[in-house]
Amino acid sequence: MLQGSNWGRWLFLGLFLCVWQVASLFVQSDQLPGPWEVIRSLVHHLLDGDLLYSVLVTLRRVLFAFTLAMIAGVVLGFLMGRYSLIDTMFDGVLILGLNIPALVVIILCYVWFGLVESAAVAAVAINKLPLVAVTVREGVRAIDRQLLQVGDVFRVPLVRRLRNIYLPQLYPYLMAAARSGLSLIWKIVLVVELLGRSDGVGFQLSVFFQFFDIKSILAYTLAFVLVIYTIESVMLRPLEARLTRWRT
Repeated sequence: MLQGSNWGRWLFLGLFLCVWQVASLFVQSDQLPGPWEVIRSLVHHLLDGDLLYSVLVTLRRVLFAFTLAMIAGVVLGFLMGRYSLIDTMFDGVLILGLNIPALVVIILCYVWFGLVESAAVAAVAINKLPLVAVTVREGVRAIDRQLLQVGDVFRVPLVRRLRNIYLPQLYPYLMAAARSGLSLIWKIVLVVELLGRSDGVGFQLSVFFQFFDIKSILAYTLAFVLVIYTIESVMLRPLEARLTRWRT
């Protein structure tokens, strides 16, 4: 099953590159450069040092915002799923947070707090937090109530309840929140950098846009997508498989 899935990914990648190459033959090279031109541009920027620096700066913001959103979202979601009063208090706020456009939150954070690093990270975390909280809340609601009753009967300490009852059943929800959060956060970080930062991948993309440098735009995009895909494949997927192994 896994081997077939890998073959499918490579087949899609090869087909995508072929279609891209053929399409570039019918369009001006400055509007749609071919894949090999983009790869050469990527290598050039990598050797120049600007690509690596920009990717590391953006990854730092992604990491900070991701950590902040996950911690706050998990705590809030757990409390909302466990206590109906807290759920009633914050449900409307979550609905509001889920429906406010990310761009509005970014602009407001910059207006209120200034064009500073903390405002950029906060804007990204605020955009992600409601989705994490909702996912965890639904996971808490789906926990087997009989296990909770057993914990009450035997007066199991809170720490052991969290480790042995809550966490094993929340792992799928936590991983779903983490994986969807990563894919959402890095996109929002690029917008944050484009609007109000002077470094990072998003800032570089805005510079290339001003010079209509499509080749460099695609090279930077490809590099960052590869980094995020590597994090997903090397860290999150194996972690998810390990944490949910007990279910199989």
